[in-house]
Amino acid sequence: MVTTIERLEREAQITAMRAQGAGGQNVNKVSSAVHLRFDIAASSLPQEVKQRLLLLADARITEGGEVIIKAQRYRTQQANRLDALHRLHELVERAARPAKPRKATRPTSASRERRLQAKRVRSAVKAQRGTGGDSW
Repeated sequence: MVTTIERLEREAQITAMRAQGAGGQNVNKVSSAVHLRFDIAASSLPQEVKQRLLLLADARITEGGEVIIKAQRYRTQQANRLDALHRLHELVERAARPAKPRKATRPTSASRERRLQAKRVRSAVKAQRGTGGDSW
């Protein structure tokens, strides 16, 4: 665990806005959705976690190095705020775990033989096609 939700909350900018989509009588009056912005470079995360975060192929990370999360799943602003913070925390934790190194493996002799047999069958099928001569 690299960081706590409380620390992320202190470093993130959270703004409330009206949620999209269908709603009831309150939909145009209540700002229940939450927009969270987290600047990776300015955060207190360890440098290697920052690098991994910036390298993630995630649509929520902008080219400027900001994480933008919009939470509008719940009806209350507080629940959406917690949801956005939990999603940010999951993203940071995923980046904190180093990737497993890939073990180099070789194909088994049986799989090699199956591949060569399939190539021989395909070659025979294609060789059968060319026996027609000129039909133009």
